[in-house]
Amino acid sequence: MSPYYDKQETRDPLVREYDLMTRLSALIAHAVECAPAYADFLRGARAEDICTREALAGLPVLRKPELLERQRARRPFGGHTTRSMGPSLRRVFASPGPLYEPEGTRSDYWRMARALFAAGFRAGDLVHNAFSYHFTPAGSIIETAAHALGCTVFPAGTGQTEQQVQAVADLQPNAYAGTPSFLRILLEKSAETGMPCSFTKALVSGEAFPPSLRDWLAERGVAAYQAYATADVGLIAYETPAREGLVVGEDVVLEIVRPGTGDPVAPGEVGEVVVTAFNSEYPLIRYGTGDLSAVLPGTSPCGRTNTRIRGWLGRADQTTKVRGMFVHPSQIAEVAKRHPQLGKVRLVVDNPGGADRMCLHCELEQPPEGLAGALATSVRDLTKLRAEILFCAPGSLPNDGKVIADLRKFE
Repeated sequence: MSPYYDKQETRDPLVREYDLMTRLSALIAHAVECAPAYADFLRGARAEDICTREALAGLPVLRKPELLERQRARRPFGGHTTRSMGPSLRRVFASPGPLYEPEGTRSDYWRMARALFAAGFRAGDLVHNAFSYHFTPAGSIIETAAHALGCTVFPAGTGQTEQQVQAVADLQPNAYAGTPSFLRILLEKSAETGMPCSFTKALVSGEAFPPSLRDWLAERGVAAYQAYATADVGLIAYETPAREGLVVGEDVVLEIVRPGTGDPVAPGEVGEVVVTAFNSEYPLIRYGTGDLSAVLPGTSPCGRTNTRIRGWLGRADQTTKVRGMFVHPSQIAEVAKRHPQLGKVRLVVDNPGGADRMCLHCELEQPPEGLAGALATSVRDLTKLRAEILFCAPGSLPNDGKVIADLRKFE
């Protein structure tokens, strides 16, 4: 039996890239024609010209706060769907905000089956699905994927630990899907009560999954793998038996951009995950997830040839309030654009003696005379606040995606 979900996973990367970019033009044309919001959002863009990553990077990034505003102005989906309520949309979900997400009728609509397969799920497995079945799509994301693989699902949902442990003892499911922390709770409760726990495999998501917890689960006979997904997009990337980063899903164009901008970062640099998913019902083009990650070099030892990312590395929204004024990553990125001779920049905020202070750290080997003053002026023009300027050696700022570092301590 093949260790791969399909042949797409082992394609020549050049073949995959050609396929994605060819389909990208068609997706954008479909979105502009059938989703009212994109007729405005992408006004002036010619779909046939958006067939390279460079061209894609020229389109605006749609971030969650903007999508939320669009939905509030035009319920329920802000004009971003190409379908109306009815037979073509099976369900509607709500995430915090509230932000509403449609679910179409295609098999494995959220494209999660690939991640389940990589985690060892196979036809005939009984999956204990401990993701929420109300409001958010998490439960349905797993269930539709499990059904696509030929698995049977027990819709456990969240909470009710004792009843869940009893159900596990009675039904003997061999697979678990849910958060890693709740899997640990179930295993501990089973041990405490003396009830058998039959899990041998797991797909976990929704929170951090440190190696220490992965090893703890393995010691108890559960091989657990993680998936990176969002309620808006579905699957973005997934872990494989190689245990080296997360492999990007086959129907996703993934970019890593500098927080607060739409500008792609250099390979390996930490930035915000921006995705375009091939979803004809709900096309989200250059959707900013707000999550930080970075591309891993090379190819996975498992044989899958798609791009790998390091996993979740934090949040990209580093907006902070200084002396009563909000300072945004996009403002600091604009400072850097005004002075292209700089390398990486980072605004460090602290409060020695209880007074807020801003210092812009800039990578530059030999700053010319007058540059510090020009930078201070740019910061003041854009943020209405004063900042000190500190030059540092190229490569000395951490590769962690931070544009603003708030080091203030409040007693």
